Amino acid sequence: MALIPEDDLTVAQHELYGWIKEYMKNFQHSPSIRQMMQAMGLKSPAPIQSRLKHLQEKGYISWQEGKARTMQIVDEIVEGVPILGSVAAGGLIETYNDINQNLDISDVLTKKNVFALSVNGDSMIDACIADGDMVLMEPINHSSSVRNGTIVSALVPGLGTTLKYFFKRNNKIFLEAANTAYEPIQLNQEEVILQGKLLAVWRRI
Repeated sequence: MALIPEDDLTVAQHELYGWIKEYMKNFQHSPSIRQMMQAMGLKSPAPIQSRLKHLQEKGYISWQEGKARTMQIVDEIVEGVPILGSVAAGGLIETYNDINQNLDISDVLTKKNVFALSVNGDSMIDACIADGDMVLMEPINHSSSVRNGTIVSALVPGLGTTLKYFFKRNNKIFLEAANTAYEPIQLNQEEVILQGKLLAVWRRI
């Protein structure tokens, strides 16, 4: 059973999503655009690309940009925590070697309504959040309670969701990357919806 209800999909999106899940179950890798075109009876890649974009935005699939056959079915990546979508951020970092304690995340998972997002991109590289990571987020009920410097997932209607440091200055919201290659995003308060604040980062090695 999917962790995410599928009643927000169009018939065409649902058809493609179901076919992709069945294909990946049978072949253990993601299909090509051409294979999806053939399966859906389409002669142009544009409708497939549009459907894939909507499936990613709605949190059903994720992939690493610029890398072929990296598509994943989101609700099969992490069990027990609902994954609500993908978020732009990430980067490559070193891993730690000398681990002498067991990781206890029970205090994280017992928080109410914790959700997960798959990370795409490199804008949070200096915060040790890498491309392909999963970030566990705690819902933000009151944006006024968010402190400057908190890592948040923020929805900018019409533009999408991003993972950034949150700062509020002179009634303006600034979403700042942990990567000097990215300029801060400046917004009016009514232009952004703060969805969640970072609790933990999960990485499969």
